[in-house]
Amino acid sequence: MFSTVLISAPTFAQDADDREIIPVISDGQPNPAITVTGNGIGTAVGNTGQSVTIIDRDEIDAIQGADATRVLQRTPGMSLTRNGGIGGFSGVSLRGANSEQLLVLVDGVRVADPASPSGGFDFGNLLLGTAGKFDIQRGSNSTIWGSDAIGGVVDVTTRGTSGFAGNFEYGSRDTLFASAAGGLSDDRYYVGLTGSWFRTDGFSAAASGSERDGFEQVALGGSLFYDVTPGLEVFAHANWSEGKLDIDGFPPPDYALADTLETQETRRHWGDVGFTWSTNDLTLRGAYSLADTERDNFDDAGAESFASDGHSERVQLRGEYRAIGPVTVSFGAEQEWTDFVTSFDTAAKTSIFGAYAQIGVEMGRFAAHVGSRIDDHELFGTNGSYGADLSYGFGEDWRVKASLGEGFKAPTLFQLLSFYGNADLQPEESTSFDLGVEKGERGRGTHLALTGFRRDSKDLIGFAFSTARPFGFYDNTARARAQGIEAEAGFDLAEGLRLSGVYSFVDTEDRISGNDLARRPQHFGTIFADYQAPFGLKLGADLRIVGKSYDDAGNFTRLGGYEVLDLRAAMPVSEAFEVYGRVENVFDTDYQTASGYASTPRGVFAGVRAKL
Repeated sequence: MFSTVLISAPTFAQDADDREIIPVISDGQPNPAITVTGNGIGTAVGNTGQSVTIIDRDEIDAIQGADATRVLQRTPGMSLTRNGGIGGFSGVSLRGANSEQLLVLVDGVRVADPASPSGGFDFGNLLLGTAGKFDIQRGSNSTIWGSDAIGGVVDVTTRGTSGFAGNFEYGSRDTLFASAAGGLSDDRYYVGLTGSWFRTDGFSAAASGSERDGFEQVALGGSLFYDVTPGLEVFAHANWSEGKLDIDGFPPPDYALADTLETQETRRHWGDVGFTWSTNDLTLRGAYSLADTERDNFDDAGAESFASDGHSERVQLRGEYRAIGPVTVSFGAEQEWTDFVTSFDTAAKTSIFGAYAQIGVEMGRFAAHVGSRIDDHELFGTNGSYGADLSYGFGEDWRVKASLGEGFKAPTLFQLLSFYGNADLQPEESTSFDLGVEKGERGRGTHLALTGFRRDSKDLIGFAFSTARPFGFYDNTARARAQGIEAEAGFDLAEGLRLSGVYSFVDTEDRISGNDLARRPQHFGTIFADYQAPFGLKLGADLRIVGKSYDDAGNFTRLGGYEVLDLRAAMPVSEAFEVYGRVENVFDTDYQTASGYASTPRGVFAGVRAKL
């Protein structure tokens, strides 16, 4: 079975990378892409009205390298910022939401750092060596996922394979990247291990600097699935990483971003243990999970300047009951405990409980779901949310889809209880809807999609000052709106040649000041092409195009638009080995996604990949 999700179907097949049960289509058509972000259990993308993008391991390998942002930029509605090179803080915005308003999961485990001021996830610490799949849902979806799901949800599956797969590459700035994955399986079990090592001398994070800022990380991951009985499976995931990053700071006398010898060390571990139990009518999945992030910053002299530790534990149960005919009932409940401590703040903790129910109807090419959720936070009290989605297929392979949902983000422990905290904070809240039409499926044949969306947010947490608190404090001060259009297209132009692209128009507004939201370009997109010759040679290109934006809430500092082109190639030399290479930023474009921070210059990389 090897399953974290179940889908009703006459027969099933196992995907080693996803470790999901997926339906086999009897007419020989490809298996549909499966998402868990839409409903929390698992369904074909075509059976949900949510906007979902799936990027699997084959596409990750084709793009090459360790940098997750080069993969994520193929997602509609997703814009990216980074402080310097790979390993530097990397924020992801979905449909104009703050990077902290994105729920990030790895194997279903929440991995955001509770000790960070706004509780967001730093994608600079997520490298591709241990990633098997990205499941990305766009739009507010707290009905299923609870806190943080304002902009959307990203679920990363740990890489898994039967047999062995690995790669080694070397390139510019003395960059080394190696990764490997292996697994054993039979009819009743799967056990897999994966790991990666990355190091680079880097370049100056400060655009005005010249001192190199390097990065090094080691990461390990593992998965276990075992069928105790035909209807009962137990599973476990474990991940660990440790990295060291050179950073630039704001030294005296100017206190402007410049070269320094400061460093940051980050240690993370997370995982879960649980079970999946299924009968003809009922599927249950229960799990206990934990996540921990420790950070230590050191000054130019090597003395510790700041340290933090954020920890979370969660117990959850999710289920799906096939009530009668096409009607299903999905449900779940979870309890989470979080705590943090920093060099300047005493240890603090809190908890939140949530429960939801969703009714679905799926008949042929029609699917609809509606649900609601209640959450009770130890400090701010109760919050309710609702959501609904609809998908209807027509013609040969067209469908219309729509979703409506609410999102909320609980104040972080830092915002509530630190020196700058405010125990009276309320959660940030949002309401979003989208409506779209789609032909085909991403990555296959002719694919076209057009989606319009809007999200209104209130009680956004900002920084305020008062006579009683002259150094400032967090408060619910802001409202915002984001609306726009996402377009996708993909075509097989000739045998072995595919051209694809995504474009997003995202109009954001601070509803108090009327300004654009900081670091949210209105126009951005990616065009990517892949060609495979009859004798095995693979060629590819990715062109990222981003329009202008502002770096600050006051709209005083302008960030220029840019275009970045990557070229890549790969050639099998035997059934087991392939050589590959790429040129990143071919024209050495000089650009910034955060004012004062440099972005990756031109780089050349080559490697070898094995699969046994």
